[in-house]
Amino acid sequence: MMNAPLSLRPRHRGLSTTAIVYLALVAILVIGAVLVALSGRNLFSNANIVDLLTRSSLLGFIAIGQTLVILCRSLDLSVGYVMALSSLIAATTMNGEVSRIPIAIATALAVAAVIGLVNGLVVTKLKVNAFIATLGMGLIIKGYLDTNYAGPAGDVPEAFQAFGFTRIGPLPLSTIVMFAVAAVGIWFLHRSRTGHHMYAVGGDAEVARMSGVRTDRTVITAHILCALAAGVAGLLIASRFGTGSAAVYDDGYDLESIAAVVLGGTYLLGGRGGIGGTVGGVLILATLDSVFNTLSIDPFIKDVLRGVIIIAAVAIYARRSLTGAPTRRRFSERPPEPDIPTQPDDTRTEAADTGPAGGRT
Repeated sequence: MMNAPLSLRPRHRGLSTTAIVYLALVAILVIGAVLVALSGRNLFSNANIVDLLTRSSLLGFIAIGQTLVILCRSLDLSVGYVMALSSLIAATTMNGEVSRIPIAIATALAVAAVIGLVNGLVVTKLKVNAFIATLGMGLIIKGYLDTNYAGPAGDVPEAFQAFGFTRIGPLPLSTIVMFAVAAVGIWFLHRSRTGHHMYAVGGDAEVARMSGVRTDRTVITAHILCALAAGVAGLLIASRFGTGSAAVYDDGYDLESIAAVVLGGTYLLGGRGGIGGTVGGVLILATLDSVFNTLSIDPFIKDVLRGVIIIAAVAIYARRSLTGAPTRRRFSERPPEPDIPTQPDDTRTEAADTGPAGGRT
């Protein structure tokens, strides 16, 4: 009996990209803890854990939204400006009054959603490259903020400041909310029709369109959700500072969120990845910051090391994608040929020497 073809043999799949991300996170935590211990400190002290989780929550909200647009083969460079604008809208609307908290939250998120809608429309209907479209939107918001806000503005009541400072054990409330948003995002991508469409559009927009997917609507939805996530980050900024702040758009959250998404294993050209890996990427960046700050590493060296780690991670993902064996059977592969009994050599020779009329040639 002939052996089964390679396409029908069971393949042992390696670790998923998300699993690799979290293994890298564990390795960085162990190495960082050792380095910090050699300096006579404890990376896992309560203060360091709170600092690490606090750092991760703000970037986490933005990176979760960024994951959605990158999966659709797009991106958003306006998230830092949307975050700053949302913080100012929320703080000035609250104006120190607890009764105005709901309307302030709704207004800030509504403005963020409108910005995301405009980004999506410009990208899909006007066919402007997402890099240019969202960068232009960010510059428009920057001009508005620089013209109307010379510094912090608004007054956030203490009741809302609890969002930024309340802790349940070592876990900040903001981090718990970020994990909850991530869980909803994972469910959305893997269980909802729109989530499946995002993967399809990122994989091949033309094939998705011919399959009946409304590609423009999917990309617009991704941009709206991304802007809403940046709006939530703006609410967190307002709760921590007690006021709105326009200066936060200079903190580089736009590029850092893209770095966290890519570090988490999401393919920059769309179609592959997910929010689970992004959360791991955010935690890796937050861990590196905590280790570098604890060791008092020079900021320039810190940025260089972070850049090297991100480039190395992306290179590993790219090499793994190129060398990984396909796990699905291709239609072009031929089915196995049945076993055909062969004639003895003398019979084949005799048949070859016999002419059409049955005589010998």
